[in-house]
Amino acid sequence: MSDPQVNYKDYEKTQEPKRPLLKNCIKAFLIGGLICVFGQVISTIYMYFFDFTEQTVGNPTVATLIFITMLLTGFGIYDRIAQFAGAGTAVPVTGFGNAVISAAIEHRTEGFVQGVGGNMFKLAGSVILFGVFSAFIIAFIKTIFSYWSGA
Repeated sequence: MSDPQVNYKDYEKTQEPKRPLLKNCIKAFLIGGLICVFGQVISTIYMYFFDFTEQTVGNPTVATLIFITMLLTGFGIYDRIAQFAGAGTAVPVTGFGNAVISAAIEHRTEGFVQGVGGNMFKLAGSVILFGVFSAFIIAFIKTIFSYWSGA
């Protein structure tokens, strides 16, 4: 006599719909690429009209992309784009902006400090922490190599 749990798992596998992996990858690639092209257009506009250089245009471009993402998330548009594109919207910096504002919107009923502020920075805090820590490690390694090479 066979085990009913094993039989059910086998049956479940036969009934599970196949995921269109290649189609999902192509959508993520195209939408993520379009977001990056849009970011490049913003950079070019800042350099052409506002006299930023290639070295200084990064911060305002990222801030603009995050601001636009937060507006689109607030109006529910970014979630529909993310539903279609999947990881294509999560990988660029816009995914970070969406995650931060989504947490803020979700917890707004708990108040501005504990709800919005506290939950919004749960994600942002870890990103900032690992960013600063990674920068420290890379700078430390670079300093050691510079010291050993005599530069």
